[in-house]
Amino acid sequence: MPTSLPVPIQFELPEGWRAEPPDAVGAPGAAFVARHPQPDAGFTANITIDGEYRPDPATLPEIARESVEHLRASGTSVEVVGGREIGSVDAPGLTQTLAVSALVGGVHRELVQSQVYLSMLDVDDPRKRAVIRLILTATASQHPYVLSDFQGFVRTVRPDSGPAA
Repeated sequence: MPTSLPVPIQFELPEGWRAEPPDAVGAPGAAFVARHPQPDAGFTANITIDGEYRPDPATLPEIARESVEHLRASGTSVEVVGGREIGSVDAPGLTQTLAVSALVGGVHRELVQSQVYLSMLDVDDPRKRAVIRLILTATASQHPYVLSDFQGFVRTVRPDSGPAA
């Protein structure tokens, strides 16, 4: 069953990408999944969104390291190949790029994950912090071609304030 996000967000999918039910594509922990229209060598690039409340003092780099350790614990080989802090003091974020070697659907794959972590504070209670994670996963050969779609997608993500009054 897909999870829900701790805070509502809005975004626009890149042209051609299509939303899929997380359970149907093997991503039950995701709140949202979109897939690229052109598979590469039998693997379909995808964008997933998940998130959680993080009232603890963990920094975004620490949370990103937790994600790497979680992947490694699943038997996946992971190397962090890049990362940097983005955003501002009021809207901090972090990007992280991973080289992932994994068995997917019985086939060994060399994948690249571009991860973006966005910290969102509750306007009424700043102690309530949610961290939203946006992930692009693609084959190493397709990643350079879909990265600009993902970057455009990330630029559209914003809190959903609900219907205008």
